[in-house]
Amino acid sequence: MVERADINSVLSDIRSLRSQMQQNQQVAQDNSIRGRMDGPAQVEQSNETSGFSNVLKQAVGQVNELQQTAGDMRTAYELGDPNMDITRVMIASQKASVSFEALTQVRNRVVRAYEDIMNMPV
Repeated sequence: MVERADINSVLSDIRSLRSQMQQNQQVAQDNSIRGRMDGPAQVEQSNETSGFSNVLKQAVGQVNELQQTAGDMRTAYELGDPNMDITRVMIASQKASVSFEALTQVRNRVVRAYEDIMNMPV
């Protein structure tokens, strides 16, 4: 049942990232509307791109941080740190593993979508 809780946690994280991305896109659209009134339309394109790239960069950074934390905890446990218990180490390790798997699945879907778009007849 612990795996189910971790999967639900990862799904919740993915949903929150998606909502953040949608909020960032809304802000970018609002800024682009203001940019059209005040300045060139090229600002719109850079805001949308940086919004998606920032969300993606944050997701990769969070997965990396989880993996580093799990590695540090594992090393501390192996060295006999009395403050580190096996359950915390295993939970951190599983969180890192599930997060990495989720990130891999997202990457696979993005690549598949890109390939589908590239194979569309023009």
